[in-house]
Amino acid sequence: MRGNVRTSSSNPKPTDIEKGTSSAIDACVDRAFRIPIFLSTTNTVNDVQGQFLNRLVSEIEEALLFPRTLPVSEQYPETVLTNIRRLVFSSYGLLAINFRRFLVEILQSNVGQPPTTTPFWEGSTFSQIEPSMAFQFGIPLLLVREKGTDVNNGIWTGGITPLNIFVDWDSDNQSIDDFFNSVQWREVFANWTAEVRGNYLLRTEPLFSNQH
Repeated sequence: MRGNVRTSSSNPKPTDIEKGTSSAIDACVDRAFRIPIFLSTTNTVNDVQGQFLNRLVSEIEEALLFPRTLPVSEQYPETVLTNIRRLVFSSYGLLAINFRRFLVEILQSNVGQPPTTTPFWEGSTFSQIEPSMAFQFGIPLLLVREKGTDVNNGIWTGGITPLNIFVDWDSDNQSIDDFFNSVQWREVFANWTAEVRGNYLLRTEPLFSNQH
């Protein structure tokens, strides 16, 4: 008499561990085809600036670039300047966004009268340091500024940097969608991404020689 035999399924259900491993691998693969770039920004943003930053990150990722920033995605056990230099040197491009942070009024000057008595906006100190260090290493730059920020301060002063890597967001009169759909943004961003890919090829392409 033949007994009943219980057989197991040929396609067993994946365990939770296998699922977790698979999702972790998928996340790594998703990043693997993106070229790393340094996103220089501030961690202190208001609601509208936060929406702009989220859209900017989305634009970067859609271009198959991977945004890295201090200290959110990267951090090393060294001083701040060393951390910046390490991240710059391991990236293939830098995009800096200079948001309004402090509304400043000059009350007194060390010599003569103050240059202006009109209040003006200043951004983050690191929006000066990080792009400058990237320029020293020859990293392709793209500078985005919330209009009216640091107009007479450092690298954001007119005439300091080339106009073809500089674009203003008029946050008082221009919606986020209008900015990212503008011809100016799309042209500058396309040129910058092409430079980033060119820099990536130059720094990663193995040396070739037809000499035997």
